[in-house]
Amino acid sequence: MTTIAALGHITRDVVEGAEPRPGGGVFYAARALARLGADAHIEASCSAEHRPDLLPPLEAFGLPVTWHESATTTQYSFHYEEEQRIMWQDAVGDPWTPDQAVEAAGDATWIDVCALTRTDFPPATIAALDPGGRQLLVDLQGLVRTAEIGPLRTDANIGDVLQYVEILKLNDEEAEALVGSADPHKLHALSVPEVILTVGSQGAWVITPDLVTHVPAVPVEGEVDPTGAGDTYSVTYLVQRAAGAEPVEAARVAAATVSEFLATP
Repeated sequence: MTTIAALGHITRDVVEGAEPRPGGGVFYAARALARLGADAHIEASCSAEHRPDLLPPLEAFGLPVTWHESATTTQYSFHYEEEQRIMWQDAVGDPWTPDQAVEAAGDATWIDVCALTRTDFPPATIAALDPGGRQLLVDLQGLVRTAEIGPLRTDANIGDVLQYVEILKLNDEEAEALVGSADPHKLHALSVPEVILTVGSQGAWVITPDLVTHVPAVPVEGEVDPTGAGDTYSVTYLVQRAAGAEPVEAARVAAATVSEFLATP
């Protein structure tokens, strides 16, 4: 039995025109979970063609990993302009089916749903993962992003899937896409028990039915590669909540952990 399961596509990323490298929420979640010594297992999908290149770096983190075959490997190309990431979606992996996701989650009670586009984990799959007793953290990027090939596109057509989500993590751009504003007070209307709004170097907001609290970022010296910072934040928050920390304390630990990871990649 493990406490946490991270599910999603491992991606083939081309960053700033360099050689392809493994990426995706499940990859960076695994890196963080391993460094944190979490009781966790990883469920990752990609094509058989790219498995020899993408799976060994994931397995090298030392956590239990199960591979799921996808006809296509999700692929991205991106670069950064200050804190903004400019992305192209070059390929999209297969949707996770309800049966596949439930079997992958196993007996874990805290689930990091590492969706990259809204077709990765359709509403029926997220609903199947959310029986009584499980706590789902979902990154809004995987709900607002369309599966179109080309420049990354987002819209607010996410249906009623948030009813199955206990913890929603989103950034300011995704908040704009969903509710037209990055004002944390407007996110109460989502009716999600816990919302974590990250705003880059300005830190994050923790939004629950009872509070809206700002948690500052922990500064990092020099230039850093921010890829995976959001995924690290999400999974650290999840680890802390699973250990009994309250939301604001979990966010403070997540901010410190992201800073540490950025300083020592």
